[in-house]
Amino acid sequence: MAKVIKKKTTNSFSKFILWFWVLFASGIALVALIFLSASWGLFGELPPYEYLENPQTNLASQIISSDGNLLGKFYLDDNRTDVKFEDLPENLVNTLIASEDIRFMDHSGIDARGTLRAFAYLGSKGGASTISQQLARQLFVGVRSRNKFETIQQKIKEWVLAIRLERSYTKEEIISMYLNIYDFGNNADGIRSAARIYFGKEPKDLKVEESAMLVGMLQNSSLFNPLRREELTLNKRNVVLGQMAKYDYITEAEKDSLQATKMDINFNPENHREGLATYFRMYLQRFMKGWIDKNPKPAIGDERDRYNLYLDGLKIYTTIDSKMQANAEEAVNEHMTKLQAEFFNQNTTVRNPTTPFSDITPEETNSIMERAMKNSERWRIMSDAGKSEKEIRESFSKKTEMTVFDWKSPTKEKDTILTPLDSIRYYKTFLRTAMMSMEPQTGHVKAWVGGINYKHFQYDNVIQGARQAGSTFKPFVYAAAIDQLRLSPCETRPDTQYCIEAGKHGNMEAWCPRNSDLKYSGTSYTLKRALANSVNTVTAQLIDEVGPKSVVSMVRNLGLNGDVPEVPSIALGTLDVNVYEMVGAYGAFANQGVYVKPVMVTRIENKDGTVLYEYVPETKDVLSKDVSYAILDLLKGVTQGGSGTRLRTTGYNKWRPEYDEIITGYPYELTNPIAGKTGTTQNNSDGWFMGMVPNLVTGVWVGGEERAVHFKSITYGQGASMALPIWGLYMKKNYAMEELGISKEDFVKPEDMSIEIDCDKFTKELRQNNDVEDDLEDLDF
Repeated sequence: MAKVIKKKTTNSFSKFILWFWVLFASGIALVALIFLSASWGLFGELPPYEYLENPQTNLASQIISSDGNLLGKFYLDDNRTDVKFEDLPENLVNTLIASEDIRFMDHSGIDARGTLRAFAYLGSKGGASTISQQLARQLFVGVRSRNKFETIQQKIKEWVLAIRLERSYTKEEIISMYLNIYDFGNNADGIRSAARIYFGKEPKDLKVEESAMLVGMLQNSSLFNPLRREELTLNKRNVVLGQMAKYDYITEAEKDSLQATKMDINFNPENHREGLATYFRMYLQRFMKGWIDKNPKPAIGDERDRYNLYLDGLKIYTTIDSKMQANAEEAVNEHMTKLQAEFFNQNTTVRNPTTPFSDITPEETNSIMERAMKNSERWRIMSDAGKSEKEIRESFSKKTEMTVFDWKSPTKEKDTILTPLDSIRYYKTFLRTAMMSMEPQTGHVKAWVGGINYKHFQYDNVIQGARQAGSTFKPFVYAAAIDQLRLSPCETRPDTQYCIEAGKHGNMEAWCPRNSDLKYSGTSYTLKRALANSVNTVTAQLIDEVGPKSVVSMVRNLGLNGDVPEVPSIALGTLDVNVYEMVGAYGAFANQGVYVKPVMVTRIENKDGTVLYEYVPETKDVLSKDVSYAILDLLKGVTQGGSGTRLRTTGYNKWRPEYDEIITGYPYELTNPIAGKTGTTQNNSDGWFMGMVPNLVTGVWVGGEERAVHFKSITYGQGASMALPIWGLYMKKNYAMEELGISKEDFVKPEDMSIEIDCDKFTKELRQNNDVEDDLEDLDF
């Protein structure tokens, strides 16, 4: 009986073993079949092997400053810039592995232990997605479906793709691809954007606790967002730090210390309307679109394609210096805040019933408002939507909630309720500015500020805006006269009424210009003193002697491309010019008479580093060395005894105390040689200052959007009050940074200087020549 029982037990055990192997083999076969089915596309189309070997991601184009910093990017949806594995900090890689996939270096795409654990506990003790699987989902699978059957299909595809990725790439490449592809929110696409936006630094500089926060966001960047859910994100960061301690990447003591720290968020938004050099970036966008139109990609087969500024990851190397750009923007902000406060003080409705406009009729005011309304975005959008003109006009009178610009707010914005028409008038009250700084020897533009705030004032006054040059045009007249007549800056001309009769130089009527104070001193001025004090009568005499045609020819060669009529009145700066052209033209004076066209882009590369474009300088010899140096000598007189002397002094220029603070003096105290020229146009509508040191030429303009928006008196309305302070603040900041190398030396005098600039020596020689002439007259031949 016992033997029978033993036989049955043996048979039962054998069957169990048999069925076990059958089921085990069937399970393996089933898994293999599932993988094969997935690879055959039965669970949905998989990307081809070629795509796996070179997965395409949208890469933002980078704008790189001359000192190697990132100024900004061009992108549509993905603000992404790839970072190589060797540029990732070790603490970030360790944090990622400890938190997401501790056996990452040992598996081949699927973590078997983790998968079995997930099945056994139905995911209650964590999922089993490896870094490779997560990358596969990011690149090829997409957002997880809520349908359970589709979720299973997606998971199977992830397994297959993860294994393929492991075969195609190294572990290091997979880690860098994963961190580069992830969307961290707030336009932070990829680890480089995330490090810059959340902490204001490059990935290689991330601290352990910062890496832990970013890795914590990988689970769900919308949920664990430090800007919206600070406490939740902090807790998640601390969980990640706990994982690092668990796997011995940090000690328990380090964990406790780091978990006790706060998240030191340094939010630096990266978008097209904020950040450094916004106006320049928008100019660059237009430049790049023009370049792309003219430079298609190399032929591929029979097809030709164009570069995409927003997707192709181009690297655009610019001449802008990030430190000088920051100094320029700070100088504009400091001065314009106070200047605008004084403008508001002087243009209340009590003091000026037509505020913000002055010296115009109600009909002219209505014309300005009508034109602004029809040119507005609201009018365009409603018109495109098929709205009638009556409906559009009515909408401009309905009050609405809006965010407007405000100098007093820390964010430069405030929420208010206005009608769209009132908002137009409100924005007309703001003074605008433009500033450009250039290295004259190379033409490299170092700083570019097109306005006071790009988000609210998108018109770029550096290159789009053209306004009357005023007295900043006079050096061109002096240059033509010195060049053709070989005049010395020590030559004299009387300050008396001077008229050029009708028809002499093509002018229709007689032209008798007056000085700004409407007076004539009756004394003689040297050319140097006349330019320093902007004596109009002397400038009129010079253009009469040399002729307007010569002046026009010269300014054309100096890069002024606008409409320049050949009439005497151009001598006083009646033509419209922009800051970009004026800086280029003045650069020739500092560059020994050689005009160098301003350049902003030196090189363009594709994402692989292949050079697509390199700049070739455009130059032209316009003046001789001695003439250009004579002009510099004249312009140095402006800052030694003319309207630019406040750059040298610590005198006082008190502003209204009721507006936050008082400026107690000119805070520049510059002692080095400076060549410069102020300019003020009729009714104080435009204030200019052009300033030069040997290796930097900078132009500044300040004025209203409308010429009818201006100060009443020249005290505040002149170029020395409106524009010069920006130049002074900017240069003081530059000189505080010795690494910038801004010159404090004098301009180099030509060895063969043939024009006498020493007035004492000139006067002595003139007297000697006059004595000889008198002796000759006494002789009886």
